Parts: sequence; structure tokens; C-alpha cells
Amino acid sequence: MKQNTIKMSCIALAISSALAAQYAVAEDENSTGEKQATLERIEVTARKSIESLQNVPVAVTSVSADDLAENGISVMTEIQQFSPNTTLQSSRGTNSTLTAFIRGVGQEDPLWGYEPGVGIYIDDVYIARPQGAVLDILDVQRIEVLRGPQGTLYGKNTIGGAVKYVTKKMSGDAELNLNATVGSYNQQDYKIAGQLPLIDDKLYIGGAFASLNRDGYGDFITSALPGQDTENYNKDVMAGRVSLEYTPTDNLFMRLNYDKTKDESNSKGGYRMLPSVLTDAPVPDSKYDSYTSMPTWNKVETEGWGLTIEYGLNDDWTLKSVTSSRESYSPTNIDFDNTSLRILDVPAIYDDEQFSQEFQANYDGDNLKLVSGLYYFKGDSCGMFDSILYEYYKAYGGLTREVRGCNNSESYAAYAQGTYDITDKLSMTAGLRYTRETKDATVYNGIMFTTLYPETGWIPGYVRDEDAINASIPKVLDDEETWSKLNPRLGLEYQLTDDMMLFTSYSQGFKSGTFNPRATGPEPAVDPEVVDSYELGMKSEWFDRLRVNATAFYLDHKDRQFVTVLPGENASDLNQRLGNIGKSTATGLELEVEYAATESLNLFATLGLIDASFEEVISYDSDGNRIDISDTYTITNTPDTTANVGFSYNIDTDIGSFVANGNYYYRSDYDLAVVNNLLSQDGYGLLNLGLNWYSNDGHWHAGLHWKNVTNEEYLVGNYAFVTPDGNGGYIPGLGGDNTLIGYYGDPETISLTVGYNF
Repeated sequence: MKQNTIKMSCIALAISSALAAQYAVAEDENSTGEKQATLERIEVTARKSIESLQNVPVAVTSVSADDLAENGISVMTEIQQFSPNTTLQSSRGTNSTLTAFIRGVGQEDPLWGYEPGVGIYIDDVYIARPQGAVLDILDVQRIEVLRGPQGTLYGKNTIGGAVKYVTKKMSGDAELNLNATVGSYNQQDYKIAGQLPLIDDKLYIGGAFASLNRDGYGDFITSALPGQDTENYNKDVMAGRVSLEYTPTDNLFMRLNYDKTKDESNSKGGYRMLPSVLTDAPVPDSKYDSYTSMPTWNKVETEGWGLTIEYGLNDDWTLKSVTSSRESYSPTNIDFDNTSLRILDVPAIYDDEQFSQEFQANYDGDNLKLVSGLYYFKGDSCGMFDSILYEYYKAYGGLTREVRGCNNSESYAAYAQGTYDITDKLSMTAGLRYTRETKDATVYNGIMFTTLYPETGWIPGYVRDEDAINASIPKVLDDEETWSKLNPRLGLEYQLTDDMMLFTSYSQGFKSGTFNPRATGPEPAVDPEVVDSYELGMKSEWFDRLRVNATAFYLDHKDRQFVTVLPGENASDLNQRLGNIGKSTATGLELEVEYAATESLNLFATLGLIDASFEEVISYDSDGNRIDISDTYTITNTPDTTANVGFSYNIDTDIGSFVANGNYYYRSDYDLAVVNNLLSQDGYGLLNLGLNWYSNDGHWHAGLHWKNVTNEEYLVGNYAFVTPDGNGGYIPGLGGDNTLIGYYGDPETISLTVGYNF
């Protein structure tokens, strides 16, 4: 399979180049002198400075605010449709916890201590935890997806890539924008954004607020607790942002901003794919219906402030400081078995704080461009969960395993990356980042023969006895470890013509080392995961009408962190613990094409091909022999093929201008669990259509959007606590039930947005 992917990558690169060349010849031969449609210039900050997309030797996709609005994109996860080999989805039990994979690299488990493989950034601020990272589109200028390790400029936990949410800078004029959206499932979204000059050309204040609400796609058919909200897959979000921008001189800019999001959408109930052996409840008719024995409430609160200062020292040097502090708090209810019995219930709390400071010194000279900086990060990531197995142990009053603790980090980094023009056509990019990180962790882990919840009042009448719990739940791990990493980047860029650049690069990134947050006893920390990536790419434009960008890549992912049976101080001391046991590789191709067919019609297509697999996963058998169990592991959330084709057509009329658009997004089959996968999603496609209207005076606009037109049902997550019996059936697992649960993406929806700009 890997050889086939390599061949397909080479063939596709050759075809794209040949098609582009053929098109150029045809244009030259058939030129009529008429006014031609042109492509828009796209600017990105992928290398921490503003550059044209076509001049950046990085695989990056940029989706502008206009494109977001015209396609009816309301949350960041929908961006995956426009970026090849990218998965951005809401995690299993909530609306706002992010599962992100790029080129087969990511992180499934959102528990504190486990670090992401794809970095999420709001402007230049790193968002350390996945809780609350499914950002709603509010006051945004563009969203960039950087594919491949970004270790030199962005640092730790970007081994798969990075997603940048870039907010709008103020224009300096007084503005007020109002938007209201109504749609399927009683969707009611209201957004207001505006800005006001306090001192003309100097000081501005601006802000945005959103109230986003929708009924559930399904229901909790039964609930063991009275008075619960039975909406499933609903939405109840309030978000706000305020900014103060000050430009006292032409070369000094300051921005102070604050944002807060409160998500009170219900916990998601999963779809039981097998009948329960402990209840008489049937498999639901709808993929969005469920059962529960837990509270259905859920909450994710995030807030933070940031201060950015930019100073133009002279024509060549710019200094920049980015200071930020963020925190999040998320109590949640995860009913693993999704029945009205307490078979396997997990109430949990995630509590995180972070502070970061970055200083940059950037140089832009005649033959050299340099980005350099110092970076500091401190993050406290804490939480607790109670695994309640009441039914299986009800003769003993039930059983709860409580796990709580923290996995805190402090890191320092220094980096520099520069591009030097060797000749007028040939450039070389070189970069290096040094990171020193210390982590300290505590884990409390134990069982009690009763039912525990994280806080008093979690369910009506529950009182948490802290003294009894502290006496029964021991501290099993209290440790600290320090790592140092050097991450290089080296590349060559060749400007074949004014409109075609060829590039090749090597880059490296790392995902932080950590301690096992579920440890049952003392165990050593695991070292960082490392990804080495090699790329060969082309960026080209032809007669300002055809854009063809292509990248072929190979990555080697080493020291992957998983739990398995490993020896302790001697070979006979075997324990199940977290270790650096896995190695995987991926080979693939990414192709992005945009064609301005006429002044009115714009066409685009993207294609992602990838062959990713585990090469080795180390474990030990009962005799202490080292074995390879890679045949039980799979790369998750990574279809072999992702593709997207679409169009945008502009129509000018006496009553305003119309933009009709649509796209068809395809994902081939993919697995959902990295170990002993039981559920896979077959290939599927999503068809989306839209019609937008803009008034001639520029004040009014409206958009009608029809998503998932064919109402495809597709899995985005699962829980599996069963074992195949070899005869097509399953043996009940943890809790004593057939727990095989699926979570699904959004169904068919229609929405209408109307807006007014003052």
C-alpha cells in the first residue's frame, strides 16, 4: 500500500504540473485581449510574519472571513473540509472538546497530562488543552491550517501541524455588524460586533458577542434522574470578546483583548450499537437518541486575556511581545454505557490554567528574512473522574474508582528561523529551536465500595465525604522530570518563474513527555514523541487564473506513548504502564487547485492521499519476552483519501449581488480506536449548497445554507467495552454489559442568516 501511495503521489505531482503547463500554452494561444478573471492574493502568517501564501514553503490552507461566511461555516471543525489530510471534530461526549489529527498525527485521549499532537492558536497564543478548543466563528479574519511539524517556530505539541484562529484588527472607523440566524432544530444564533474610535487614528475599542442556541438532533429517551433536560446533541453557547487597540505612533501598535466562552450544551449521549444485556431498552431508532442514568448537564467555561505589542525599530527590524493568560473549567457527565442503569458512569472535572510570554525580534532585509524569539510557558492541568460501576457491584453497595491529580508543566524556549536568498532564484531556510521543559505530576487513584461524584450536589441529595474519600484514595504518584529538545528545520526554495516555486524541506517536532494520569502506582515518566518530516512541494499560479499547490511528504513518528505491559527494574517485574512503545510512518500527497474560470465563476478542488501505519509497538508476554503487537494498533481518524470539490458563482442584479456556492467533501473509510479497533466508518461524502445576497448599498446581506444535503450518517467517535467472541457476537466487558457506543456528525440542516452593517 505504501508503495502505491508513493507512486500515486509522484503521478499526481506530475499530472498537476503537466496540466498547469498545458493550460499555460492554451492561454497563450487563445488569448483574445478580453478582460480576464483573476485570483485573489492570499496572505498568511504561517511563518509568524505576513506573507503571500504562494511565497511560503509550507503546506498551509487559509480560509478567509468572507469564505467562512459565504459557506455558512459557524465552527472551526468545518474547516477540515478545505484542508487535505485533516480531521477536526468534536470529541465524543461534548460539543467543545476538540479531536484534531493532521497527516495521521493527533491525540485521542483528552485527559489532563496527555498532550495534543496538533497545536491550536488564537492569534499567536497557544491553547494548551482540547477542552473548549472547538471555537465558534466570531470576529475572525481567517483560519489557517499548517500541515506537518511546526516545531521550530511554534514549539512543542505541533508534531502534526497547527490551526491558527486569526482575529480581525480594527479598521479605525465606527462600525456595527448585526447577524441573526434561524434554522433546523430551532437554531437561533445572534451575533453583534462593532468598533468605535476613542481617539481618531490612535485609540479604538471593539468587541463581539454571540448567543448560539439549537435544540438537540435527538433525545435522551429515558433518564434515571428526574427533571433532566432530555435534549441530545443540542447547543447552548454564549461567547464574547472585547479589544482595545492603541497606535500612538506609526511604528508602535498595542492590543489588549479579553474573551470568554460559556458552553452549557448538554453532555452528548452516544448511540448504543448493541442491545444491553442488563436492561430491556432496545437499540434506538435514531443515531442521535440515547439513554442515561446521569445528569445531562455539562459546562465548559473558558476565558483569557492577551496583550500584544509591536514596535518597528527601523525599516528592517520589528520587535514583538505577546503576553497571555487563560483558564478553563469543565465539569462533565459521560455515560459510557448509555442506559438508565449505573453500569459504567463517569462524572469528571477538567480544570486548567496557563500563562505564556513570547518576545520576537524579526528582520526583513534585502537578502535575509529572520524570525527569532524567546518563549515561556507555564501550565497547570488538573482534574478528577469517578468511574462508577454500580450494577456489577451493587451487592456491595456499588464500586467507584476515583482518579484525580495534576500534570503541570513549565517550559522555556529560544528559536530562530531565517531564509537567505543565495541567488535571485534560490533560497535556503534554516531554523533551530531549543526547548527545556519540566513536568511535575501527582496522581491519586483508589476504589471505594460506594458511589462517588466529584462535588457535593452533583446529583440531588449527594454529599461528598472528603475525609472518608481522602482516607481511602491514596496518592500513588508524585514525581518530576525535565527534558531538553533541539528541533531543526532545513529547506531549499527555488523560484522557477515569477509564478512558480519549488521547495523541499526537513523539519522536526516533538510532543511533550508526560506522566501517566491514570497511574495505579509509581511509574517513570515517558519521553517526548518525535516526528521527522520530509517534504517536496510546488506552489504555482498561471496567468493569474489557475493556482496549483502540491506537496508530497513522508514522516517518521517515533517514541509514541501508549499503555502496555512493560518490565520494571528487572525483566520479571512486569506491569501495565505508560511507555514509549510505538513507531509509525506516513507517506502522502496534498493537492490544492483553484481556478477563476470567468469573472463570475470560481472553481476549487483539494485532494489528500495518505498511507499511515504502525511499524512497531513493543510489549512483553507473561514470560518476559519482548513482542511486537503492532498488528493490534491502527492510525485513527485518518482516511486514506480526503477530497473536496466546489464552486462559487457571482451574479450581479438590480436588487443586489448574489453568490451561489457549493462543495462536495469526501472521506474514505477510517478507524476510530487506536488499539483493538472495533468500529470503522465507511467512506462517505457531504454535499453542501449555499446562496448569499448582498445589497447594492453594502448594508444588508443574507445567506441560505443547506448542509449535508443527503443526510449522511457518519461516525466521529466511539467507546468500546466488549470483546469479539469469534462468532460474530460480543462478550460483555467492563461493567458487565455490551457497551459499544457510537457518536455521529451533524445531520442535514438548513439555515438562513440575515445581517446589517452600519
